[in-house]
Amino acid sequence: MAFQLLVNFIIAILWMLFQNSFTSVDFVMGYLIGMAVVLVLIRLKGHYFYMHRVWSFFKLMVVFTKELTIANINVAKIVLSPKVRISPGIIAVPTELETDAEKTLFAVMMTLTPGTLSIEFSEDGHYIFVHCLNAEDKEGMVNDVKGTFETGILEVTRRHV
Repeated sequence: MAFQLLVNFIIAILWMLFQNSFTSVDFVMGYLIGMAVVLVLIRLKGHYFYMHRVWSFFKLMVVFTKELTIANINVAKIVLSPKVRISPGIIAVPTELETDAEKTLFAVMMTLTPGTLSIEFSEDGHYIFVHCLNAEDKEGMVNDVKGTFETGILEVTRRHV
């Protein structure tokens, strides 16, 4: 990925030199041309294109923002309602995450989302214990978390083919 990015920057700089113009528009144009060149060369070698990972990260941030907004609204409803109708509990969420970076990102995203708090990972690292305000539907919560955060993190951190 770093090599592809370096080649892309070099092509962008060369484009600016050939155009004899050092503006941001020429850099962006050279960068786009460089992306096309890198994409063609990478497809010939059968490797993954680094912009897939960038796109996956963008999608993960959009999903996180959406989930953060929904969770804020739900917690605000709980706080503002006259009767407190919560059933707090700790749920063991099974995870396919392997590296420390993946697990840390997952725990941070869970903790930053209102209504949930990541407590710790199990000894074997296959479960994360999460405290949530509404633990009635444990399976639904596990499926939501795995379908949003875990899937997005795996898209960003694992290699694309």
